[in-house]
Amino acid sequence: MKLSYLVFLLFSGLIHQCCLAEHLVWPDAGGVSTGGLSRESFPPGFVFGTATSAYQVEGAADKDGRGPSIWDVFIRKPGVVADNGTGEVSVDEYHRYKEDVDIMADMNMDAYRFSISWSRIFPEGVGRVNQKGVDYYNRLIDYLLERGVTPYANLYHYDLPEALEESYNGLLNRRVVDDFADYAEFCFKTFGDRVKNWMTFNEPK
Repeated sequence: MKLSYLVFLLFSGLIHQCCLAEHLVWPDAGGVSTGGLSRESFPPGFVFGTATSAYQVEGAADKDGRGPSIWDVFIRKPGVVADNGTGEVSVDEYHRYKEDVDIMADMNMDAYRFSISWSRIFPEGVGRVNQKGVDYYNRLIDYLLERGVTPYANLYHYDLPEALEESYNGLLNRRVVDDFADYAEFCFKTFGDRVKNWMTFNEPK
């Protein structure tokens, strides 16, 4: 058994027991003990959840009108990632989001923090709206709520639209402030009737 898989099993067992107050045993990994840790070990209102970024999980990088982001360009540089892998397909959450949300619900997760791909909504970073991208996030949000999982939306996870990078050097130009504000306002107005928890930037420094 690969070490990474064993770590995944141990982590999953810990999370599962914390969320469901149940003890899981994998025949090939031995008993997984959390030392009695469960939901009751955490203060009232503690939120158990899971998190992803759009580029890491969505796939469909060039489908349904999505524009390229700076990640799409960066990841194509040889040697940047082992085996020159990309996120062009990834785990294909764009098409398989219901399966992913079902897993979260089955694990009794309270919340899912996902990121919105700016270039899936605005392929050029500004101006024209890609309705198919908007429709995807509406489907995801609606299904999360249907399954009892609270959506937490992150507006930026290091995936600036490549068009803005080429137009004015992206984050190095103050023009990006107004463009980000317009993008954020659009998301708030479009998804804010259902999404009440927002993050502006992932891990700001």
